Amino acid sequence: MHHNRFLAHFALAMVAYVSAVIISTLLLINVPEGIVRTVSALLPVLPMIAVAIVVIRQIRQLDELARMIHLEGLAVAFVGTALITFSYGFLETAGFPRLSMFLVWSLMAPLWAMGTFLAWRRYR
Repeated sequence: MHHNRFLAHFALAMVAYVSAVIISTLLLINVPEGIVRTVSALLPVLPMIAVAIVVIRQIRQLDELARMIHLEGLAVAFVGTALITFSYGFLETAGFPRLSMFLVWSLMAPLWAMGTFLAWRRYR
């Protein structure tokens, strides 16, 4: 029951996020510089907060072992992301191109999945 409710809430939050990204993109094309443009750029943050709340609530519903597995996965993601982003930051001082902050989640998400999978295998 909880899992189906999580999926419904997660899907709804993701639809809101995708919609906000589309609206934000369209506004940024048509709005000149200023406060409205800044607010338009930040529009997707509101549904991102909803996604975060849904995920945190789901993790709170898990049993202790599942929470421990996710904690280890998050530890791998946190440390791995820090090592990779700091390493690349130092490479930027050597002339490597600057990368977008959007790439941080592109690192963190798969590292979380990998860390969670490894922890799950260890506790199996």
